[in-house]
Amino acid sequence: MKKILNYINGELIEPKSNSYIDNFEPAKGEVYSLIPDSDENDVELALQAAEEAFPTWSKTPKEERSAILKKIADLIEENLDTLAEAESRDNGKPLALAKKVDIPRASHNFSFYSSAIIHFESESHDMEIGAINYTLRQPIGVAACISPWNLPLYLFSWKIAPAIAAGNCVIAKPSEITPMTAFLLSDICIKAGLPKGVLNIVHGYGHKVGAALTAHPKIPVISFTGGTQTGESIAKVAAPMFKKLSLELGGKNPTIIFDDCDYDKMLNTTIRSAFANQGQICLCGSRIYVQKGIYDKFKKDFVEKVSQLKVGNPNDKSTDQGALVSKAHMEKVLSYIQLAKDEGGKILCGGEQIDLSAKGLNGWFIAPTVIEGLDHLCRTNQEEIFGPVVTITPFETEEEVLTYANSTKYGLASSLWTENLSRSQRMAQKIHAGIVWVNCWLLRDLRTPFGGVKQSGVGREGGFEVLRFFTEPKNVCIRFEN
Repeated sequence: MKKILNYINGELIEPKSNSYIDNFEPAKGEVYSLIPDSDENDVELALQAAEEAFPTWSKTPKEERSAILKKIADLIEENLDTLAEAESRDNGKPLALAKKVDIPRASHNFSFYSSAIIHFESESHDMEIGAINYTLRQPIGVAACISPWNLPLYLFSWKIAPAIAAGNCVIAKPSEITPMTAFLLSDICIKAGLPKGVLNIVHGYGHKVGAALTAHPKIPVISFTGGTQTGESIAKVAAPMFKKLSLELGGKNPTIIFDDCDYDKMLNTTIRSAFANQGQICLCGSRIYVQKGIYDKFKKDFVEKVSQLKVGNPNDKSTDQGALVSKAHMEKVLSYIQLAKDEGGKILCGGEQIDLSAKGLNGWFIAPTVIEGLDHLCRTNQEEIFGPVVTITPFETEEEVLTYANSTKYGLASSLWTENLSRSQRMAQKIHAGIVWVNCWLLRDLRTPFGGVKQSGVGREGGFEVLRFFTEPKNVCIRFEN
């Protein structure tokens, strides 16, 4: 059976404990590889490598850093099929989705930041009294990057690329549920000529590896994407040490549909925004609010299209929905479907586990589920489910739907559908979310801020996200004497 290895100081090595964790294939429900069960000893080894590499890497000309990042991007693109197959097998998502979205975006992340760093500008201010002030932004040192399981390589690369582009060294922990593409990235980095110690990948459980990274006094910056509860735990440990934190956490995102929308475009996009990657994307719209004038039509058309989504083998090109990432997660999602029933919700379609054992698939499949008739303050509409489950609710006025949309503790993203320009501007300012998509969903520009408000996270940075991996701006004032 294949063993995944840690990537430390430029080499692929076994964990110090020589212990491993079973890695399951979600579609089949079977173990197909082994993951290092690393601990604080492996973190310490990675830290030593990163600290040794930092003085040289931070002074390496940005053009050289850029060239290496671009080489990594090119190698990801060249290995698209291999990486996509690994991600689909690891995560349960349709292979077609991994090929079209996840792996190309991972390549784009490295490519973008390879260019961003050589075009990065800092501020200077000329003073009339014969002096000039300029702002220095310098790499911090060793950054801990902890990524989630739902978009394994895409989000992993989104953290690593800007950090090393800025001249930092990184200790990265991929999710123990979906480690394979991070392991394959290790080999790509070796082939690309990334210097030893610049990137170190330590696999294992969050309570071991993640906790050791968070608590280590020599790691000054942490970038974490995952659940709000875990983010809270990280903040409690890191805050007394005044670490620089970027916490991108949960979401319970509203999709708001007015009756003047481009109906066909809205319907097709809302299907995707609700159920992409089996609803296992923090940006998915899980609460759908529809103006009463088109609610009945929307309900009929939406349920009909959702019912036609094919749940099946991720490798089948006709598959729309693959497996959920783990048995435990499937059971959590099913418990929320039961909760919705208990709260008085009506299941319009889906709502059950799908048995595909006759096709040799003993994994964790749930039919895409649509629920109506729930109060906006009930638990189903307030708590993050992170699965193929959405609720639909009618509304009449802007004020009413804003009350619904803003009622949760989350504030990550939202989608707004209207052809009324004034309304779109008015609503965008009033929705409590870090991201508002108008007449679209998941259009990303890496030059813009990303992140949420309230309990969806902290540490959002503007412009090129290399900013989060620099020290706080240092002002230098030079007085010129004539």
